Amino acid sequence: MRVHGPERLQGQGLHPQQDESGDRAIHALLTDPVVGEQADLVLTWRGADATTGSYEVWSTRGMVRFQRMVDDAGRLHFVVLEVIGENPLAADDQLALNTMDLERAAASASGFEADDPTRRFIAPEHQTYPFGYERVAQLFDSPNAPDLAVSPKDWCAGSQPGTHGALHVRQARAPLWFSGPGVRTGRHELAARAVDIAPTVLKALGFPTIEGLDAAGDPSSDVYLARQDGRVLDEILQQDAAQPTGLYVFLMDGMHQTELEDRLTRDPDGLPNLRRLRERAAVLAGGSMVNFPSITWPSHTAIVTGTWCGHHDVVNPTYYVREQAETVSPQGIQIGTERFASQQVESLHEAFHRERPDGLTVAIHAPFGRSAQHAVLEGRNLCDRAAVKELSLQFAEQMNPRWSQEHPAVASESLLDTRGLAQIIELLRRDDLPAPVFVYHELALTDGAGHEYGPHDDGLADALTETDVRIGHVLAELDRLGRFDDTLFVVSADHGMAPQDVSLNANVAGHVLDAGFEAVVAEPMIWLRDMEITVERKPDARTARVEVTDHDADAAGEHRPVEGAVVSVMAHRDGTTPRELARGRTDANGLFGFATPSDVASSDVTIAVHATGFNARHLCLDGRSLGLDLRAALYA
Repeated sequence: MRVHGPERLQGQGLHPQQDESGDRAIHALLTDPVVGEQADLVLTWRGADATTGSYEVWSTRGMVRFQRMVDDAGRLHFVVLEVIGENPLAADDQLALNTMDLERAAASASGFEADDPTRRFIAPEHQTYPFGYERVAQLFDSPNAPDLAVSPKDWCAGSQPGTHGALHVRQARAPLWFSGPGVRTGRHELAARAVDIAPTVLKALGFPTIEGLDAAGDPSSDVYLARQDGRVLDEILQQDAAQPTGLYVFLMDGMHQTELEDRLTRDPDGLPNLRRLRERAAVLAGGSMVNFPSITWPSHTAIVTGTWCGHHDVVNPTYYVREQAETVSPQGIQIGTERFASQQVESLHEAFHRERPDGLTVAIHAPFGRSAQHAVLEGRNLCDRAAVKELSLQFAEQMNPRWSQEHPAVASESLLDTRGLAQIIELLRRDDLPAPVFVYHELALTDGAGHEYGPHDDGLADALTETDVRIGHVLAELDRLGRFDDTLFVVSADHGMAPQDVSLNANVAGHVLDAGFEAVVAEPMIWLRDMEITVERKPDARTARVEVTDHDADAAGEHRPVEGAVVSVMAHRDGTTPRELARGRTDANGLFGFATPSDVASSDVTIAVHATGFNARHLCLDGRSLGLDLRAALYA
């Protein structure tokens, strides 16, 4: 096997030049008397190059260091190199917490109130981290990836009653059904990864394999997409079965799996349209384990491309682009965001147009719909606007009035779904357009209600009921066209949801700013602003110089010099008081020169560098970095 480190190493993770600030930041996150109780994991990759470095996961209960490897068949493996205390990723049961009863039991074992859905919190020792090594490693393949990523404890993120984003199973699991021709109907005791959805549906539809890249980024002729991280879920497909002719994805944003399953069990007359789909579906008991971070824009893009965010490059709703020294926010913009994704990955829409060039594909308010002919968020609108307006007014009558009375933000998402429903119904009724061969239909209401009410509140139950009605309108239209029976449906979500302790108003990643670090923070990620320092001593040992540059390279790959950095040089002799050798500022080239005593070894000369906008550095003249012994500081 060969080591398979970050694929495009351009500053992400911790370079040796960043060990000092990186270790201090990890220590600050895990030992602060307040934030340390809220943090579950701090994740990074550390090394000078992609073949010798390793991935690290730190927690108060222990740490694990591992490498990603590739065997001769192109399969990924994860080799543990070091464990101190408890391996925080050791628990990886894919079926854990997949029912409401299991959630209640875990909450009770965690010391929380199992029967109070607003306080049904689950401690890390009762969580699991399915596909944890892979989901950590993939993130750092992107140059947009952070230096550190934080996964908070289950109940410690933000001020809304429900949220998501963490690595653990509760926030990472989405429901997953494949419904229609070609699937093995029934409950399957397995979990998938979100990146498995795309290749599975393409095989079910009879698409051929192509020349592309596999999960290791190596050339392969056994993939269905230009880059394919997922595998085909052959366990749920029938061999030699009739193939579907169309694909329809219902993506109920933020729909927590246990809440959906519990509702279907205890309300036998409720959710008739979802129930209709489920009756002929392959239902995965472990659901879909989504991208890390388990947040909307990265996760949607992972589903529709079959690649993790480390490969499609939309690593977070908001992220820092080092080469441009600027922060971008696809989720903040919402309009025209497909341009942020890598051109090296392929969307399901593009795959359809490659194999079925005359087919119509539709993205209904999808965060990523590249090449879909109808994608309103990207400015491509095939609808008759007057017809959509009329249908929107008609469907708006089915919006629950409680939204506008209680949570205007939820009312906005209900209205968005109303307009999305009007779009697809108008397109399905058009005589001048072919019926769509692929629809990716984002339904946002369940996410809005989960955030504002909590994942187990009756507000979420009402949102699910309303969503089911919208799904019913689509199914009725497909029935009218005679398309229901030959359509393969996917029912899923982009992440899970967990109740929050809103009194905490927690923001774990943001603590580094409060602790005085220079960094760009976009929850749950941290980009440290560090200096790269090179020291050189002349052979006669009488002079030396320090070169200070920005650790993050620009678009040309150059490291910009840091002018005006304050450099302090001290000599240390055994039994004597350290004395200052030099103090000054770097010039326009980032250089500072100084005299050194020829009888003082380089290892006994220390250098401190401070510059506005950067984390301080401390090192010896021999280049050795001076910093915190993180292992000793955390685990004694």
